[in-house]
Amino acid sequence: MPQKQYSADELGEKITGWSIPEYDKHERQRNWYIISAVVGLIFLIYSFSGGNFLFAAIIIIGALVIIIHDGQEPMNINFVITDEGLAVGKNFYSYDVIKDFSIVYKPRENVKNLYFEFKNVVRPRLSVPLKSMNPLPIRENLLKYLPEDLERTDQPLSEALAKMFKL
Repeated sequence: MPQKQYSADELGEKITGWSIPEYDKHERQRNWYIISAVVGLIFLIYSFSGGNFLFAAIIIIGALVIIIHDGQEPMNINFVITDEGLAVGKNFYSYDVIKDFSIVYKPRENVKNLYFEFKNVVRPRLSVPLKSMNPLPIRENLLKYLPEDLERTDQPLSEALAKMFKL
């Protein structure tokens, strides 16, 4: 099993680590909620008029998730790079299950992320904010264990859209 909960002796020697938020929390203004509610109502009317009750249920569940999720603050979790793999919170990923890594560092655009692609195409990419960390020593250490994807020069479209729409 590539992802597992780990014990301290399985981690290997710590290279570096820092604390990251569990997810990005966006500051949404009142207009965002008004526009989202109007769009949601339009979709609900469309789904009921077409008799597509499953779509209506998905819209309602999505709205509930956003409402519940907005009231919570993201927890800080530890991210650690070791000589055996990556520890993210309580999960450990061995270098054997990771395909490659890439660093997108554009401070002017407020993009400072470390990305890991997994060999299993079903598993989503792991995005780790670098915060105030210097990317050069991180890159040098990761190159000892993983190939670097030099073709990725921008953040993925999915992350850019999520940031733009504050999702």
